[in-house]
Amino acid sequence: MDVPHHGYRSTTNPRARRAPPTAGKALLFTDTSSLSPPMAMQGYYAGGAAGARGGDTNFFGDPVARAAMVYGSSLAFQGKDMANKEISRFVSVNRLKYFFTVDTAYVLKKLLLLLFPYAHQDWEVRYHRDMPLTPRNDVNAPDLYIPSMAFLTYILLVGMALGVQRRFSPEVLGLCASSALVWVVVEVVALALALYLLTVHSDLSTFDLLAYSGYKYVGIILTMVGGLLFGRNGYFLSLAWASCSFMYFIVRSLRGKILSSLSSRSMGPGASAKPQLRLYITMATAAFQPIVLYWLTSHLVR
Repeated sequence: MDVPHHGYRSTTNPRARRAPPTAGKALLFTDTSSLSPPMAMQGYYAGGAAGARGGDTNFFGDPVARAAMVYGSSLAFQGKDMANKEISRFVSVNRLKYFFTVDTAYVLKKLLLLLFPYAHQDWEVRYHRDMPLTPRNDVNAPDLYIPSMAFLTYILLVGMALGVQRRFSPEVLGLCASSALVWVVVEVVALALALYLLTVHSDLSTFDLLAYSGYKYVGIILTMVGGLLFGRNGYFLSLAWASCSFMYFIVRSLRGKILSSLSSRSMGPGASAKPQLRLYITMATAAFQPIVLYWLTSHLVR
C-alpha cells in the first residue's frame, strides 16, 4: 500500500553535515617563522636604520659640532699648558725626571748598598761636564724612585700588619701614612734650615734631601718583615741592622756633600767652628734615623 505524499520536501539538518575529509590531523598553530615581515614593516626597519646612519653623519658633518670639538680640544691643550707652567714655577720637571732615571740594575745595586753599605768604597758622585750623572749611570747618585716605591710598600705592609692583628681600619691606615709622610717633611725642612742658617754652600737640593731621607723606608720594610716573620726578637735584630746600615750610609753620603764643601767661600769670622758644626749636622742626621725607624714600626709588630 502506497503512502500518499502530501507535498512535503525533505530537508536536511545543517548540523548533520560533515566537514570535508582532510589528509591528516589539523594543525593547531600556524608556523610563521619562515615568513618574511610585511613590506610595511620592512620599510619601517630600513627607514630606521637609514635614519640612524643619517643622524650620525649629520652630527659629525655639522659645522657647529665640529667647531665645538675644536674649541674643546683647544681648551684642553690650554689647560695642560697652564698646569705645566704652574708646576714649573715650583718644581723643575726636567730636574724631577733626573731623579727617576733608573733601571733594574741600578735599583738592585742601590738596595744592596742600602742594606750592606760597609763594603762600598767609592762614595763620590760622578760628574760629566759639570753635571752629575744620572742614577742609572752612577749608583752613588740619589734618586726618588726607590723612596717612592718603598713608601708605598710600607703602607701596604702597615695594612697587612693591622689586618693580621684585626686592628685594620681606613682611619688607622691613613693616620700611619700621614705620620710617615710628616716625619720625612720635618726631617727635610730641619736639615735644609740648618744648612741655611750655617751658610753651608753645597749642591744639596731639596730633591736630594728628600731622596736621602726617603731611603729610610727600605730599612723600615726590612724591620717590619723581620718582625712579622720572626716576632719581637726578629724585629729588634732587623731594627738594629737597618739602623746601623742606614746611619753608615747617611754619614758616608752626606760627608761628601757637607763636610767637603769647605772652601774659600766659608772662610771668615767663626770659620774654624764651621767644620765642627757641619760634622754635628751630619752626625745628628744619622742619629735621628733609628728614632724614626722605631717610631714608625714599634706599634705594628707584636
